[in-house]
Amino acid sequence: MERFTHNVGENMISYMDQGVGHCVVLIHGFCGNHNYWKYIVPHLVKKNRVLTIDLRGHGDSSTPKNDYEITDMAEDIAMVLNSLQIERATLIGHSLGGYVSLAFAENYPEKLSGLSLVHSTAYPDSEEGKVGRDKGIKRINEEGIFPFVNELIPKLFSEKNAKELTNQVDFVKGIGYKTSDFGAIGALEAMKNRPDRNDILKNLNIPVLLVAGREDQLIPLDRAFSVEKSNITHSVIEDCGHMSMLEQPDKLTEVLITFLENIVDSKRE
Repeated sequence: MERFTHNVGENMISYMDQGVGHCVVLIHGFCGNHNYWKYIVPHLVKKNRVLTIDLRGHGDSSTPKNDYEITDMAEDIAMVLNSLQIERATLIGHSLGGYVSLAFAENYPEKLSGLSLVHSTAYPDSEEGKVGRDKGIKRINEEGIFPFVNELIPKLFSEKNAKELTNQVDFVKGIGYKTSDFGAIGALEAMKNRPDRNDILKNLNIPVLLVAGREDQLIPLDRAFSVEKSNITHSVIEDCGHMSMLEQPDKLTEVLITFLENIVDSKRE
C-alpha cells in the first residue's frame, strides 16, 4: 500500500493516509512503526480517515542528525496535518506516541477533537527510569540495536503472552531491528528529558481516553490513570501487557471505536 512523505526541515516524515471522515492519527511507540496498528486500522478506516505516521528516527521516516525533544516529534505531526489541510484530528498515541500526543496537545489544543493515550503516561521519567534510559543508550552505542531490542521487546508483552504469542513478539522485534541506532538513542534522550504533562490532561476539555494493560510491566495502572475528570475515560485491557494492539487487538479496537463514535456524535450536537 502506498505511503506518503512530507519534509519537515531537513527531516522526512513517512505516513499512510486511508479512509474518509473524521481524522484519526495513530502514533506508534518506541522502536516501532506504523505496522503496530495493522489489526486496528482496517476497522477504523470504515468510518474515519486514518493517518499512521512513522515518528522521526523510526520506520520509514528519516533520522535527524542532531538531538531532538518530544516537542520536536509533536511538531512533525503538526506539520503533516498542516500539509494535508487537516484542521482538527483525534490523536491516539501508544507509549512514546502518547508522550508525543501530549506535547501536541500542549502546543496545539485547538487542533484536537480527542486524545487517547494507549499504555502511556503523563508523568515524566522517575530517577530510576532516567538511569534505565542512560543504560539503554550506552548499550546501543556499544553493541548496536539488536541486543537492545532482544531484551526490550519481551518485556512489552505480559509474561504469559510473551511465551504464547511468539509470532507477535518476533514481529515486533523485526520492526525494532530496523530502527536506526541514533533514532533509538535520540528517542531515549527525548523520553528521559520530557516534563510532567499531567496539567495538560487536567486542562483539556475534549474527550480523552486512557488505556492501560492489566499486566503492563512498563506502565502500571496508577501511572496510566493519573487524572480523573468527567471528560476522561479509563479503560483496562485484561490479559494484556504494553501491546494491546497485538495482544488483544479486538478488545482495543472495540474501546477505540466506542471512543471515536462518541467524539463524532458530540460534534453533531
